Amino acid sequence: MLQRPTPAAPAGTCPHTDTVATFFRALADPTRLKLLEFILGGERTTAECVAHAQISQPRVSVHLSCLTDCGYVTARRDGRRLLYSVGDPRVADLVVLARALAADNATALACCPRIDPARTEGGDLR
Repeated sequence: MLQRPTPAAPAGTCPHTDTVATFFRALADPTRLKLLEFILGGERTTAECVAHAQISQPRVSVHLSCLTDCGYVTARRDGRRLLYSVGDPRVADLVVLARALAADNATALACCPRIDPARTEGGDLR
């Protein structure tokens, strides 16, 4: 089947906006962000992640799978254990920058009428 070429994005727009949005959506879940920040401190086992997140092992595994699938962390097998580590050192820079930006804009973020703070997972808008 012949595929049509993808039209060029208008000047000044990113042709990968959906990919970039997905990139940030993976970080929009507070539990995934908490796990990612924990893993930034060094290689972690699933059990350590469960203890840190204080949620069930199956839920932690789902979040770790998401972080792995999206490229934030890597997993390696050590016998029966999976060990998670940062997949790209730029992730640490991104988290530090995001924390600083959030702190600088805390008042605006808290008052934003478009984002429902009760539904932070997935960045749900009102």
